[in-house]
Amino acid sequence: MAEYGLFIGWGVIRAGREAATDKVFQEALEYWNALGAAGEVESVELVMLGAHGGDLSGFALLRGDRQRLARVRMTPEFARFTMRAEVCLERVGVVEAYVDDGMVKLMGAWQEAIADLT
Repeated sequence: MAEYGLFIGWGVIRAGREAATDKVFQEALEYWNALGAAGEVESVELVMLGAHGGDLSGFALLRGDRQRLARVRMTPEFARFTMRAEVCLERVGVVEAYVDDGMVKLMGAWQEAIADLT
């Protein structure tokens, strides 16, 4: 099971960009699924959030091997999809994520740092 991920978050749709947003989302979904079929990511989770007063409307979590995810993030295709999303959506962001055992390892390193500095 994957220990790492790429968190791709977005806010509200920019006014007048509704149709373009649908197009970009469909293209991105095809791209992410192709990454899965090629073995570059282990899984893709899509989440849309209900109204909550914040500025995060939804996100995708691409899970996989840390080095492969880093390589994917640096490709021209990934940059293209991120830029297209930014044209249509507010607050697009991509952040490395630690999931499952990756989070456990990160917390262990955090605890070591605390112990070393206190």
